[in-house]
Amino acid sequence: MRNFAARSRRGARRRAWPVGPALHEETDMSITGMARLLFRHRMKEIERYGSQGEQLQMQVLRRLVERGCQTEYGHTHGFEYIKSYEDFVHTVPLNDYESLKADIDRMRHGERSVLWPGRVRWYAKSSGTTSDKSKFIPVTSDGLKHLHYAGGTDAVVLYLRNNPDSRMLDGKGLILGGSHQPNYNLPGTLVGDLSAILIENINPLVNMARVPSKQTALLADFEEKRDRIAREAIDSDVTNISGVPSWMLSVLARVMELSGRQHLEQVWPNLEVFFHGGVAFTPYREQYRQLITSPRMHYMETYNASEGFFGLQDDPADPAMLLMIDYDVFYEFVETDQLRNDINHCTAVPLWAVRTGVDYAMIITTSCGLWRYVIGDTVRFTSVRPYKFVISGRTKSFINAFGEELIVDNAEQGLDYACRQTGAQVRDYTAAPVFMDDSARCRHQWLIDFAVPPADTELFAQLLDQRLQQLNSDYEAKRHKDITLQRLQLTVARPQLFDQWLKAKGKLGGQHKVPRLANNRDIIDELLSMN
Repeated sequence: MRNFAARSRRGARRRAWPVGPALHEETDMSITGMARLLFRHRMKEIERYGSQGEQLQMQVLRRLVERGCQTEYGHTHGFEYIKSYEDFVHTVPLNDYESLKADIDRMRHGERSVLWPGRVRWYAKSSGTTSDKSKFIPVTSDGLKHLHYAGGTDAVVLYLRNNPDSRMLDGKGLILGGSHQPNYNLPGTLVGDLSAILIENINPLVNMARVPSKQTALLADFEEKRDRIAREAIDSDVTNISGVPSWMLSVLARVMELSGRQHLEQVWPNLEVFFHGGVAFTPYREQYRQLITSPRMHYMETYNASEGFFGLQDDPADPAMLLMIDYDVFYEFVETDQLRNDINHCTAVPLWAVRTGVDYAMIITTSCGLWRYVIGDTVRFTSVRPYKFVISGRTKSFINAFGEELIVDNAEQGLDYACRQTGAQVRDYTAAPVFMDDSARCRHQWLIDFAVPPADTELFAQLLDQRLQQLNSDYEAKRHKDITLQRLQLTVARPQLFDQWLKAKGKLGGQHKVPRLANNRDIIDELLSMN
């Protein structure tokens, strides 16, 4: 039985600024050099991941349950009686957003200690469920400090460990952010992009070492923001950039326009690293290589989401990420095959029971008040000493090439609306991203086999695009003013194309079908080649 009897000192986890090893014989008095010394202790803590994974995770669970005892959710579910992991599983059900939505809405209206002690002032807005346009994820003070900012700090820790000649902290960081707005017009409480919440609450000392200004970073109009970021950053000594690859590429394209230069290192000669996350980097890798030709440039993937910060690429030669197991997040996993069942009939396993090579849906319990929450991402472990993983997809078919998180339910509702408005009938379809061109533009391409075609395919595409924006707030945000995501492209498939493709794959008939949404172009390109 995994119980809470073996308690470590509470202060051990509430670390100060961690560290990488001493990588220079003589004392380095640069800001980066002093940070290395400060980070040395943290690097030793991370090295424990390989041998003490279960112990570290049990310490996290104990802390979270102790705090949860002070909440309405904890009282309802008998947290005071939880003494082991088995008790936790028996007492607390698996949850999705619908399960917690009513409690979160009460918190947004100002109620205290519902899912986490005290009043929660911040809510990260992300794309919604089948019944809601948006989700609102609580972001507590504990979650900010011991989850989100902990991940940002450790990204620097691991980068400096791997790059002994780095001087990234002696220049400025270009950090992209979203925007926020009032929450139910309640004083002192806001909703918005997680990045905006992080910038709003960031340490003032860190603000001194970043661009653009806070005012510019939080602008809601991306067209204006993009131009202002480029103008504010162009003459700065930018050594590191952080953000979503698609949005960052759009900003960098504007920097190049203003500078008249051919390569980005001609603008920022000391640029050395891009901390990227949010969407897959693979489609953008070649574009970044063409834009930044310096051999000193590095790329580091991060796994941060509205719900928390979970992983970091600790080895530049290995695309797998290190699972960060001593933050305020306790992990569980469900094999994806089980998700065909009702969530209440799924069996979760703790971190120490996972196997390599298996696709798991990730379940998190965090200091933001998410209790056994099915996050929606699927992961596959490549190692368990330490725990390293790759993101293998989502629990449902989706497109998230640019942060839009378009799901099949959105697609079905959008098509239904466009068909009703035009009299068209859809036989089959699939959709995939068209990645950025030289002008940093991108879009979705829909390949549709119409049983009854619309009289005007352009009108059909326009109606579909408009309805998707109404259904999905992230898609709507990315479509704003056509800055990054253009209106979808509609390609009409010849009759029986999908059936012929399935037949060629030996999958014609039965329950086989063409995937509706894909995050890459493998399927749609095959179909187009047959069209």
